[in-house]
Amino acid sequence: MVKFADRLSWGSRTYVMGILNVTPDSFSGDGLVTGEDWVERAVAQGLGQVADGAHMLDVGGESTRPGAEPVPEEEEIRRVVPVIRGLAEQTDTPISIDTSKAAVAAAALDAGAGMVNDVWGLRLDPALPRLVAERGCPVILMHNRSRPQDARFEARLGGRYVGARYDDLLEDVARELGELVAGAVGAGIAEDRIILDPGIGFGKTVEQNLLLIDRLDRIKRLGFPLLSGPSRKSFIGYTLDLPADERVEGTAAAVAVSIARGADIVRVHDVRPMARVARMCDAILRR
Repeated sequence: MVKFADRLSWGSRTYVMGILNVTPDSFSGDGLVTGEDWVERAVAQGLGQVADGAHMLDVGGESTRPGAEPVPEEEEIRRVVPVIRGLAEQTDTPISIDTSKAAVAAAALDAGAGMVNDVWGLRLDPALPRLVAERGCPVILMHNRSRPQDARFEARLGGRYVGARYDDLLEDVARELGELVAGAVGAGIAEDRIILDPGIGFGKTVEQNLLLIDRLDRIKRLGFPLLSGPSRKSFIGYTLDLPADERVEGTAAAVAVSIARGADIVRVHDVRPMARVARMCDAILRR
């Protein structure tokens, strides 16, 4: 069986990662844990994303929106494992598990996932770096300064961060991502298995998110594959005054700029239009 990481050729194209929120409380309104047939619907949605152009799927069982309630690992496993198993039985498209918990990651990898996506950069569960090192799978390390006291909520536009403080946004994010890399390598994770995510929407204000997307090339200079995840996020909503289900054009703009600034992966909800955006950007930028 070809390993997840061996399928990726960095720099040759932009990879589209489809989001599967196996939760009842996703900020974007696409949570799937409702009704008796939720597993079948989640698998069908994932297969639909593959048909629409997704190169990989990211399955998550705990919402990471501002103010979301933590989910016990047993419940998270109950949500993600049957979906990952169902997808792995029907497609060879690589699957990522979006979690910060080692037990969840282990169960997901056993069920057919091939990559770990941790929004806390392997900082929450000390067993997770060891697991990733032992399995030899790729890992996405995300920058995250989210603090509940910095979050503000508006019913129509959702949560955003207003109190995030940085001495120098780009240099601080780059330095802290470098620290995450050092921690991962120190735990035995090979550098060629590391992907970086600057954490758009996590502990950053609207203006900081806009600047970060425009200057992703600074993060790219760290020398690792780069993931950008702007899809439907509140910085788009507050910029355009639009709710989550009307942010496809704003997402497209953020995806296009991300690719122009060096993103290797774009993580999106609306796979079909964003796959087209990525293909067009690649036609222009990767001739």
